[in-house]
Amino acid sequence: MSNKAPRGVRLVITLVGRRNVGKSSIINAIVDQKVSIVSDHPGTTTDAVAKHYELLPLGPVTFYDTAGLDDTGELGELRIKATQKVLWRSDVAVIVVGEEGITDYEKDIIKHVNELKIPFIIVFNKSDLRSQSPEDLIYCKENKFSFLTVSAIEGTNVQKMKEAIIDLASDEIKRDPVLAGDLFGEGDWVVCVVPIDLAAPKGRLILPQVQVLREILDCDAVAVTVKEREIEEALSNINRKPALVITDSQVVLSVAGDVPDDIPLTTFSTLFARYKGDLPSLVAGADTIDALEDGDTVLMGEACSHHAVADDIGRVKIPRWISQYTGKNITFETYSGHDFPTDLERYKLVIHCGACMLNRTEMLRRITECKRRNVPITNYGVAISKVQGVLERVIAPFNLQKST
Repeated sequence: MSNKAPRGVRLVITLVGRRNVGKSSIINAIVDQKVSIVSDHPGTTTDAVAKHYELLPLGPVTFYDTAGLDDTGELGELRIKATQKVLWRSDVAVIVVGEEGITDYEKDIIKHVNELKIPFIIVFNKSDLRSQSPEDLIYCKENKFSFLTVSAIEGTNVQKMKEAIIDLASDEIKRDPVLAGDLFGEGDWVVCVVPIDLAAPKGRLILPQVQVLREILDCDAVAVTVKEREIEEALSNINRKPALVITDSQVVLSVAGDVPDDIPLTTFSTLFARYKGDLPSLVAGADTIDALEDGDTVLMGEACSHHAVADDIGRVKIPRWISQYTGKNITFETYSGHDFPTDLERYKLVIHCGACMLNRTEMLRRITECKRRNVPITNYGVAISKVQGVLERVIAPFNLQKST
């Protein structure tokens, strides 16, 4: 069950620490499987190793076993950077301490995790070899750090460690997130407009559409799915007014023209802007489009890598629509995957995808990082609605007023 949950809805739990403190052994003990290679030789784990797991009552999670943050050499530097990238998208951190106890290395790790505002627990591993020192105990208590003594080899306190991880998860993570379920009620009709074009995956729907349809069914509402050319006919044949129409952003202008003003209308991408991020901030970021000038550079952020088709939404359509809307000579650059550029300051605007492949924590960190560097950020759907002139209508169901 957990292996089939979308990556973007999983809690990310990352084990960090120096080499040979037993991070791999702890992962294996938690999931009761030999996922990571265990060796007495330091540096056995190179790249981060992911293990999907069902950690109830949290649900589907991903544990990451990372390389030691005290690795050395040129290859070691790359391993450390890979570990730091995993931390960037983590919801909870487990800082593993070995026989040496808490040294300057561990204190640096704790400082870094604190700066990222990641809730964490300090796990003193190898209790079968060494008792926790009074100095370490005082250090944790004085700083009010959660800590636990375990032995991954003997299985001591592994269950308590799981329970502690669950307790660390924020209320935001523990709650069931809502995509659109608060916009309609039981028995209501919801019309979903799903274009089928070159970018549509063969034989299936894209993840945001699937998740919205599933939520409609979970809420005991009625889902009606049509292509954009069928929306007008569908509405005329439905014997009751839909509570909501949700459309793909690429056809929002034509759909808005076919849907009467008294029927609430939004887009899948706008729903994900709220579900995965911060809708007010992304709406405010869209206003920056009006201020773009010749020579400005806009970052198109993609959460996943994919083969770009001839009329790709992020690489072709949105840049074309924005260029037409502004009348300016703007440079568009694409950045794909989990990494986010370190030189954000040179961009006038970041336009991010719907983030269906990211968890909420990572998307919020990207938004926060842009704010910290004074770079506005919006997302695909919000930006499209902006340049198509329908943004106010699309955000109306959320009782959110567009900034002026």
